[in-house]
Amino acid sequence: MTTQQTVKIQLVRSPIGTKESHRATVRGLGLRKLNSVSELQDTPEVRGMINKISYLVKIV
Repeated sequence: MTTQQTVKIQLVRSPIGTKESHRATVRGLGLRKLNSVSELQDTPEVRGMINKISYLVKIV
C-alpha cells in the first residue's frame, strides 16, 4: 500500500503576455485564475511542467 506524494502549486503571476505553450501548461496544471491553488501528484512530468512555468507559480 503506497501513498502517493502530492504537491500544491499556486498561480501568482498572470500568464497574459507569455508564450502560448506556457499558457497551455498553466491550464494543464489545473490553474485558472490568479491565486488559484491546484494539488497534483508529485511525478517527474508534473515537476517538469512546474519548472517550465516557475516564474508564474509558487509551491505552497
